[in-house]
Amino acid sequence: MDALLLRSLTPGVIGILVRRGAGFAAAEDAVQDALVEAVRVWPDDPPRDPKGWLVTVAWRRFLDAARADTARRRREDLADEEPAPGPAPSVDDTLQLYFLCAHPSLTPSSAVALTLRAVGGLTTRQIARAYLVPEATMAQRISRAKRTVSDVRFDRPGDVATVLRVLYLVFNEGYSGDVDLSAEAIRLTRQLAAAIDHPEVAGLLALMLLHHARRGSRTAADGSLVPLAEQDRGRWETGTIAEGVGILQAALARDRLGEFQAQAAIAALHCDAPSAEETDWVQIVEWYDELAGLTDSPVVRLNRAVAVGEADGPRAGLGELAALSEELPRYAAVSAYLHERDGERATAARLYAEAAHRAPTLAERDHLTRQAARLNAAEADRAEDPRGDI
Repeated sequence: MDALLLRSLTPGVIGILVRRGAGFAAAEDAVQDALVEAVRVWPDDPPRDPKGWLVTVAWRRFLDAARADTARRRREDLADEEPAPGPAPSVDDTLQLYFLCAHPSLTPSSAVALTLRAVGGLTTRQIARAYLVPEATMAQRISRAKRTVSDVRFDRPGDVATVLRVLYLVFNEGYSGDVDLSAEAIRLTRQLAAAIDHPEVAGLLALMLLHHARRGSRTAADGSLVPLAEQDRGRWETGTIAEGVGILQAALARDRLGEFQAQAAIAALHCDAPSAEETDWVQIVEWYDELAGLTDSPVVRLNRAVAVGEADGPRAGLGELAALSEELPRYAAVSAYLHERDGERATAARLYAEAAHRAPTLAERDHLTRQAARLNAAEADRAEDPRGDI
């Protein structure tokens, strides 16, 4: 594989796609997908015309992405921006497509990846980030899933657990601000809850509602992120919170605890606190213990470290953090926060800057950069003021 050749061909291929009608950003994304495929395919089957091969594959990827985006926008148009409480008033075939893509012939992880790409409209990069794997690995996983189902009949729908995972990831992608999918995920989860009596379906719906109720306070007027502790709780939607708590309580009463119910319980404790200082962090740690036992997820343990830091002090949180991999997304941001609370402002500033460099979104990067700048400015003022250490 000649990396120099690929780099030399890239601008020309992008130019061809733009002349065919693709926007520049979309052309760049499509060519990146084609390059990932080239890295996978060319060593065993080098093309006679590398540039022509890249143009063909990139154009197909662009068309696939354009069709997926059109389908996603159509589904979003069906949902109101404010998800109405109670049963879903109408049903389309989107939820059925989710079940069909979660085909029994696929592994759960492959089914989720395929559904997110084909039905959810997410890019390979977004899916890879959600799964904590390289983009090339996810591209291969999706390609294998497509080949697996290319010759099967879609007459055996997948299981509920796989569909729930897809809906959860779609909601998270919308909630992160990259794409507006959270309302669509709530709409589909309402449909599923109306059709299936399952405590984890209820748990997921409750979790979505409790997070969605806080969406208006998550960003400032200039678009910058507002941390949970600094949010104006008067802007939280109390009706949506009440609905989510009611759904959660009914699910927990059935004594069939699952990960979505446990996550919803944590969200409910945050919503129940009149202020950040009055948050019941001890109980939140207990719910994270339950959640870690259900999932054994390193991301759960990372969030648990924050909760331990709030309940038992930053040193305790840093002790929990030390047992985790520094390669985890947002590890540096969590470490920075705990070091700042422990009074180590210079270390915290360095870690905030490192976290900003790794941030998955522009809004998060800007927020972390501001945190680093704030601490660096405070340290500079302290150094100039001889009374700073008194």
